[in-house]
Amino acid sequence: MAGSSRPCKAKSQVTVHSHSARPFEATGAKNTLDVPSNNLVIGRGEANRRLRLADRFLPTTNPLTLVTMPPAQPILGAAFFSGDVGTEQALAVSRFADDARCLADNGRITATKARELEEALTGEAAGPAPPAFLLTNRVWFLVSVARMSRRSAMSVSTHPNGNLSRESRDASLKYLQATTEPGKELDILVVGGGVVGAGAALDAVTRGLNVGLVEANDWAAGTSSRSSKLIHGGLRYLEMLDFALVQEALQERGLLIQRIAPHLVRPVPFLYPLTKRWVERPYVGAGIMLYDTLGLTSGNSRGVPMHKHLSHKGTMRAAPSLKDDAMIGSIRYYDAQVDDARLVANVMRTAASFGAHVVNQTKVIDFLREGERVVGAKVQNQEDGTEFEIRAKQVINATGVWTDETQALVTDRGQLKVRASKGIHLVVPRDRFQSTVGLILRTEKSVLFVIPWGRHWIIGTTDTDWKLDKAHPAASSADIDYLLGHVNKVLKRPLSREDVEGVYAGLRPLLAGENDSTAKLSREHVVAHPVPGLVVVAGGKFTTYRVMGKDAVDEATRALDEKVPESCTETIPLLGATGFKAAWNRRNRTADESGVHVARVEHLLNRYGSLTQEVLDLMAESPELAEPLPGADDYLAAEVVYATTHEGALHLNDVLTRRTRISIEAWDRGVSAAPVAARLMGDVLGWSDTQRDNEIANYLARVEAERLSQQQPDDVTADAARIGAPGIVPLT
Repeated sequence: MAGSSRPCKAKSQVTVHSHSARPFEATGAKNTLDVPSNNLVIGRGEANRRLRLADRFLPTTNPLTLVTMPPAQPILGAAFFSGDVGTEQALAVSRFADDARCLADNGRITATKARELEEALTGEAAGPAPPAFLLTNRVWFLVSVARMSRRSAMSVSTHPNGNLSRESRDASLKYLQATTEPGKELDILVVGGGVVGAGAALDAVTRGLNVGLVEANDWAAGTSSRSSKLIHGGLRYLEMLDFALVQEALQERGLLIQRIAPHLVRPVPFLYPLTKRWVERPYVGAGIMLYDTLGLTSGNSRGVPMHKHLSHKGTMRAAPSLKDDAMIGSIRYYDAQVDDARLVANVMRTAASFGAHVVNQTKVIDFLREGERVVGAKVQNQEDGTEFEIRAKQVINATGVWTDETQALVTDRGQLKVRASKGIHLVVPRDRFQSTVGLILRTEKSVLFVIPWGRHWIIGTTDTDWKLDKAHPAASSADIDYLLGHVNKVLKRPLSREDVEGVYAGLRPLLAGENDSTAKLSREHVVAHPVPGLVVVAGGKFTTYRVMGKDAVDEATRALDEKVPESCTETIPLLGATGFKAAWNRRNRTADESGVHVARVEHLLNRYGSLTQEVLDLMAESPELAEPLPGADDYLAAEVVYATTHEGALHLNDVLTRRTRISIEAWDRGVSAAPVAARLMGDVLGWSDTQRDNEIANYLARVEAERLSQQQPDDVTADAARIGAPGIVPLT
């Protein structure tokens, strides 16, 4: 009966309330299902925290005791005696109520009908009919939900606690392969494991949907690991009068800093230099005042301090390495920074912890069609070359700069057009110039940031059209000279090529327009439904990934038969966020207990948040894992193991480039760390000596190709040099 067309619509539904701390409530005293929808109110945070409680409570819960409870007891809370229920169960309750109401006679159902409904909803044979006095709709309602919940718990266990191990990947692959069986299709399949795809998967699964995600490479292997590492509104968009984009981004910045990812996103101060007397300070000051004000409009705190005007003397005190005549003063304002690749992996793990079936190194090679409708995808496991099909009611294409290519697998009509804009960044040691703040500098094309990054500075970015290899955008010698030339205009001691530790290049997915300049194309995002069953989300910026994921899921769920709750991701902290402040406050005690220096503990807390203890436990079990990696003193051997057992790393490049940032922070770009990291990963993944040697050789070839590309004069020659290195380790 579940999933069939219904002749009537039930009044009883589960409503998700906006106040996360509010407990379950039931205000009606009726003993039937004929209850108005607003009488079942679930606190949003409570309704989404866990999906597996019923498996723990069911064996000790006597359904007979439910009859003795006063009618005003919380309806769903009574089922588990816990005040906590997952979204998937809540949706199951709503569907059960809908079916039951449609079959009811004066608000009651017979034992036979109740058993039929339970069997239809759980896919299992119902047990013997309970005593007659248990057949009040409300009690049978609860008993059925408890039974359904145990079955639901079994379907969300492929990534226990969000751990993305090799074994959990295999379990997810098996689960996705089974979606071709009748009744086992996904609600939503997300294509793309960047920040938007991860955000869409988290949004969908926390609405109670059955979700899968496939990524052709590693998490954040494309654009999402090669950004400016900023969470910001974008000052330059104010000048373009794009107030809505700035406001939306600033609201997301506040959420990330304070609620969603305080362990990964933190405030960072910047100086906006002033070079003209009288006119520039009021003009720029008004713009930054507006920037600060827009961050308050969401009703949440901004999460960062307000701006402050500095005199020339104050500016030089904050940044002593600036030229005395480079500015007459400045305005200090705040934005936020993030390790972009870590955020993506963290969002992915959080989605998996709620039951999403996520797999990397799994490429979509075609879409499944029934007439004009997309009903899934054909994929290839990049690890062994096998191909299989995944069935889904809706597919979300979140492939960024590859949007045109993935759309072309389905249709050439009504496509969104995306242009790739290349941005490169330089990494230099922190001691190359003195400053307590970052800088934002105007250029003839755009803006240039100088961003504090641990023991380094990140300098970027460029903004130029890119029509060559999208998988491996290359920085040319001209790009590097451009950045050095602009930053040297304000530094007392100019930077040279010898000061550059690392270089990386990424591509922004911009919505194509008539303007030839990518710097002037929109950073707004668009969601489209080009053919039935396929939703495409494109454009946007890293900061607004959550909104993009929400909008894509909103569009996809409009085509689903059942009623789906609204997005609740603005209330859901990522793994490691809950308890982070308490963990930070006790960092000295943690250092004493673990025998790890407090500076190391702080570094781990800023990468793993409250999950830091899991990394420390690895070191306690194997003390040799407390050793730093060769040539990369900031990172410990335990982090390589953790990346492999918990964060889905399958290849050496995944660890040295994205789980850590050794490839851009180490002088040798990770060459000396590669053999040690490969040994640690190989021990976990069961690599043969040949596979380990292949991993090392592949990484070294990539480093060499990047160095060679950065010596080339232009994009074409740089691209030719970069694509000389293989992208995936050959199978053994």
